[in-house]
Amino acid sequence: MSKFRKKQGKSTPAISTASLPDIIFMLLFFFMVVTVMRESELKVQVVVPEATELTKLEQKSLVNYIYMGKPTERFQPVYGTSPRLQLGDKISDVNDIPLFLEKFKGGVMEALHGRITSSIRVDGKVTMGIVQDVKTELRKQGQLRVNYSARKRSKDL
Repeated sequence: MSKFRKKQGKSTPAISTASLPDIIFMLLFFFMVVTVMRESELKVQVVVPEATELTKLEQKSLVNYIYMGKPTERFQPVYGTSPRLQLGDKISDVNDIPLFLEKFKGGVMEALHGRITSSIRVDGKVTMGIVQDVKTELRKQGQLRVNYSARKRSKDL
């Protein structure tokens, strides 16, 4: 009586998985090329203070980081417990800032030298004396774009 019957035995064809390894390797190579590894190991403890008015840095490739804080436990036998300055991957002195800036400028196109920013990441327990010395040395070297790193204050209590 019925005009329409369901066809028996027809199912959807199986999906071919032959190209799946190719896709996985393409994704793997993509993430290997795109991923940026941390440029320097942190040798000082930095817990940046909280702030309410923050802005993000525009071009992170034009930012050099200066860390200030107490050396981590691993480096305390060598450097002591007083606040230290870390430039790049090594603990340095304020007198090493000109060489650090010149090395950084060497890796940046000359047209972008005026847009280089120095980001100072200072531990909240560091006194302002060492911070003022670093700011003075940056000013002597013509590095006038200075940024202070901070974390966003969660909720005002």
